[in-house]
Amino acid sequence: VQLQASGGGLVQAGGSLRLSCAASGLSFSRYAMGWFRQRPGKEREFVAAISWTGGRIYYADSVKGRFTMSRDNAKNTVALQMNSLKPEDTAVYYCASDPTGYGYHGESDFSKYDYWGRGTLVTVSS
Repeated sequence: VQLQASGGGLVQAGGSLRLSCAASGLSFSRYAMGWFRQRPGKEREFVAAISWTGGRIYYADSVKGRFTMSRDNAKNTVALQMNSLKPEDTAVYYCASDPTGYGYHGESDFSKYDYWGRGTLVTVSS
């Protein structure tokens, strides 16, 4: 199984980036997917999750209204559109797969995710 995140980079505050995660080696359409991030000096935290059908999407309060997660089961990809970026969004962003299909999003639910990508760095300058 491989999860390859891409799309990170340097952007000014208020700008936008679109992250993508390409999955291979798993029955992608049966998996929920999640985005997580680790900010400098902080623990890894939940950002967004999408159920296997795409019918349920969950967001952390800190990104709600600014980030949008989507999936394309035909292409085995998920995306995270990030708008109105803030310096505090600076982090390494990871995608992960949830075999239950639900899209767990609690801070204690990280163990529900079985595969993790390597991450892509997003830097937001002020």
